Amino acid sequence: MSAVALPKAMGPLGKARIAGLLYVVCIAAGFCAEFFARGAIVDYRNAALTAQNILAAPVLYRMGFFADLVSFTSGILIAIIFYDLFKVVSRPVARTALTFAIVSNTVSIAASIFCYAPLHILGADYLHEFEPAQRESLALLCLRLYQFAFSINLGLFSMDCFATAYLIARSTFLPRALGYLLAAGGFCYLFNSIVYFLPPNTLPDFFPYIYLPSLVAEASIAVWLSTFGLNAAKWHALENARALLEGTH
Repeated sequence: MSAVALPKAMGPLGKARIAGLLYVVCIAAGFCAEFFARGAIVDYRNAALTAQNILAAPVLYRMGFFADLVSFTSGILIAIIFYDLFKVVSRPVARTALTFAIVSNTVSIAASIFCYAPLHILGADYLHEFEPAQRESLALLCLRLYQFAFSINLGLFSMDCFATAYLIARSTFLPRALGYLLAAGGFCYLFNSIVYFLPPNTLPDFFPYIYLPSLVAEASIAVWLSTFGLNAAKWHALENARALLEGTH
């Protein structure tokens, strides 16, 4: 799997830095999509205003859609590189992290059609039989469905966070603090997803502040990897120890 994603001759330090740069792209693209594109256009309590804003700024809205795709695709690529780096710590846990990362990002890639749909619903000629208010409500419904799917994504992604946090904490070639931060961020993702699907007021809703620990954790990992990479000597020591262990069985 790793041989397909990256040249086999590339060392762990290079792979770590590529993962860090991809992480920066992933965070930046997701942030732009949510806050600069949809954040400036979508009002989840006002279907008419949201439709008006989308029709007034279709290019900005479309850019947000593509930014999401960049973010989710980057997330899958990061997961593949992480598997290649962390399998020396624990292959089963690394596989678990890879699986949840791919599934969670795939959920959002598939659900992105709901995010794109309002452009079509509001502009399609063959929907002329629907009243404008009906189109506007349908467009907002699609955006809400996308939010539900994204919450599922984050719930699944929290499992990836927990597995990766364990791998980082056990790795020795990365600071343990990054693992602890990511575990806290994963808990915040999971808590917010649970709150999203429970009846109102069942649990306190800390959105959007609940995402701050997650942002700090992921941004810290992105900056560390892109700047410092990892301790290659310790990574190779783990790789040699695991190869020796596997060779005795």
